Amino acid sequence: MPNSHLRNWTHAALGAALSLPPLAAAALSAPPRWPAGFRALGFVLAFAAVTAAMGASATAARASVGMSNELLETRLPGPRDARRWRWGDRLRTSMWLLLHMLLGAAVTAVSCAAVFGAVAFPSVWLGGDERMALLGLSLPVGEGWRGAWALLPAMGSLALAVGVTRGGAVALRSLAPVFLGPRPGDRLAEAEERMNQLAQQNRLAQELHDSIGHTLTASTIQAAVAVELMASDPAGARRALNSIEETSRAAMDDLDHVLGMLREGRSSTVPRPTLADLDRLVETARGTGAELTVEVLGDLARVPATVSREAYRVVQEGLTNALKHGEGTGIRLRATVAHSGLEVELTNPVRPETSARRMSGGHGVRGITERVRLLRGEAEAGIANVSGDANGQMGEALWRLRVLLPLRSVA
Repeated sequence: MPNSHLRNWTHAALGAALSLPPLAAAALSAPPRWPAGFRALGFVLAFAAVTAAMGASATAARASVGMSNELLETRLPGPRDARRWRWGDRLRTSMWLLLHMLLGAAVTAVSCAAVFGAVAFPSVWLGGDERMALLGLSLPVGEGWRGAWALLPAMGSLALAVGVTRGGAVALRSLAPVFLGPRPGDRLAEAEERMNQLAQQNRLAQELHDSIGHTLTASTIQAAVAVELMASDPAGARRALNSIEETSRAAMDDLDHVLGMLREGRSSTVPRPTLADLDRLVETARGTGAELTVEVLGDLARVPATVSREAYRVVQEGLTNALKHGEGTGIRLRATVAHSGLEVELTNPVRPETSARRMSGGHGVRGITERVRLLRGEAEAGIANVSGDANGQMGEALWRLRVLLPLRSVA
């Protein structure tokens, strides 16, 4: 018998074995001294009660799903949250157990009888007996080649055993999704888990974009500075190269950390930078040669950790855009901690053609907007004003990023 047929028959035999406890209880509940009608009623009620009790727990559903997946080769998910286990779910499992018992007992009985017949017919013939008793009938077998016909019912019995086993497995396999498939609560829990995973992946992708983007922008500018100073100021060029090394090493650490979490599907346990690390971020920007003025009004320690972390990423992305699209001069950063919330404003001069390209949108501004919306804040990004010269020619535009985050935000 092929391996799949053996697994199917094993599943049926287990169903037959599961029917023994309710059968025993039913037999005890139908004593011979009772009238026939009461005996039948007691038998049915006891059998149903024990079967319902066997399928009342989530453990029974998990065991049934595991047995079905292993022996019937189904792909059913098990119950996810026992707290959402309802009476309807218990009834579904009990109904599955009842079907498993009935079909399993029928398949086991017929297949065992068929296998017995497949062995009995050739045994009688090979044993030299001329007649065989079967189901109250006496069948002539014959001696020698005259009894070779016994091989035909033997092969038919084997085919019957295989066919019944396969048919029972097909029936149970088709019914398994109905009685053991995902419940509405399971689907809801799976959807919530999937949403949490996607949110985690999006957050990691955003942080990776912010960190690597800032590092690449700063490193590119510092490399250009190092080239310019190589001949005239070797010490300054060396400082620029050292800064590139430090920022690149930090970016590699962030990259390894984020990729490791994405591979393992786990949440981050490493502390994320907050506004307490703002000085380091500012020094990195100034290391590119940018002129950056920072003004902090209020106590940054009053800012909740969640808001502080997101505000740090907003400033990081804003500085990256200022270094990438601006001239590196006139950058102003102001952080104001008030009773109502935290206001971050970052401005820098850009050429009009650069500001037009910048307004076309990008991952940076969209990422800032998404972060701020999650905290129920407000974000504005665009041209604050445009200056002109005496001849009416367009001069520099002032790009302004303004973010307002409530201090009582929801994580």
